[in-house]
Amino acid sequence: MPQKVTGSIVIEGVELTVTNPDKLLWPEAGVTKAIYLQKLAALAPYLLTYTRDRLLTTIRYPHGAGGTFFYQKNAPEPIPDFVHTHEHEGIRYIIMNELPSLLWLGNLAALEFHPSLHAINSTLPCEWMIDLDPSLEHEPRIMQAALIVGETLSSLGLQSVPKTSGATGVQIIVPITPGVTFDELREIGYFVGQYVTQKHPKLFTLERLKKDRGDRIYFDYLQHYGGKTLAAPYTPRAKPGGTVSTPLTWDEVRRDVSIQDYHLMNIIERLNQVGDLVAAVPPQRVELILKHLKKK
Repeated sequence: MPQKVTGSIVIEGVELTVTNPDKLLWPEAGVTKAIYLQKLAALAPYLLTYTRDRLLTTIRYPHGAGGTFFYQKNAPEPIPDFVHTHEHEGIRYIIMNELPSLLWLGNLAALEFHPSLHAINSTLPCEWMIDLDPSLEHEPRIMQAALIVGETLSSLGLQSVPKTSGATGVQIIVPITPGVTFDELREIGYFVGQYVTQKHPKLFTLERLKKDRGDRIYFDYLQHYGGKTLAAPYTPRAKPGGTVSTPLTWDEVRRDVSIQDYHLMNIIERLNQVGDLVAAVPPQRVELILKHLKKK
C-alpha cells in the first residue's frame, strides 16, 4: 500500500494535522487537499459568518468529489479540544465558529457545509430563504425565474440577494429583523409562490413531488423550517469544477450568469472585488407584509 503523507499547519495557535495534502479532491479541476485548505482559509471570513452559532451538517467525500459520500451531523470522534459542539435532539453538532474548526473539517474531506436556518438555542430563523429548485438537470431558465421572484419581492418593498446553490438551483435571501417565525415566513412564501406560479404557470410550480413537476421550477417555500438546512453562502460544493455557492448582484442575474462561473479557483478574487453581498443588505421588515396578509 502507498504510504500516507502527513504534515501539520499552525492556525491561530492551533496545530492541525493534514493527511494526504496531495490527494485530489476535485480531480477535473486539479484541486488537491492542500489547495482546498488554502481556499477554505481565504473563504473563512465570509463562510463562517453564515455557520457561526448554528447547527452544522457537513457532506464528506473521503475519496473526493464524485466519489462516495455521507452526511455528517454528529461530530466525528475523536473531537479536538478546539472544536466546539452543541447537543440538540440527541445529536452532537459541530459549531463552526472559527478557522481551525473549518480546516479540521476540510482535512476530513468535508466538501460542503450546510448550517441550520436558526441559531443554537433558538427557534427563530436567522434570515428568509426561498429555494428555487429546477426539475431539469440543466435548467437554462433558472436566472429568469430568480429575476421574477426578485422583482416580485421588490414590488413588496423587500430587498433581496440571489445566490447560486453551487449545484443547479438558486436561493433568494432576504435578511430579516429578529422575531419573525418560520411559520410566518412560510405564510409569506406561499403568498409569493402562488403569485409567481399563477403569473408564470409554465415556469414555476408549488408541486412538492418531483415526478409531478414536469419541467417546471419548484418554488420551495416549505424548505424554510426549523431543523432544515440549506447550503451556506460561500460553501464549496462537491460538483464538477469545484463550484461555490455564490451571492450575486441582480445585474448578474439579468445577464444570465452561469452557476458554474464561480468556483474555488476564482471566488477569492471575486470576494476581494465585491465583498459580502448578503451582509450589504439591511434587515427587511417582512412583518409589514404579514400585517397586510392578515387583513385579507
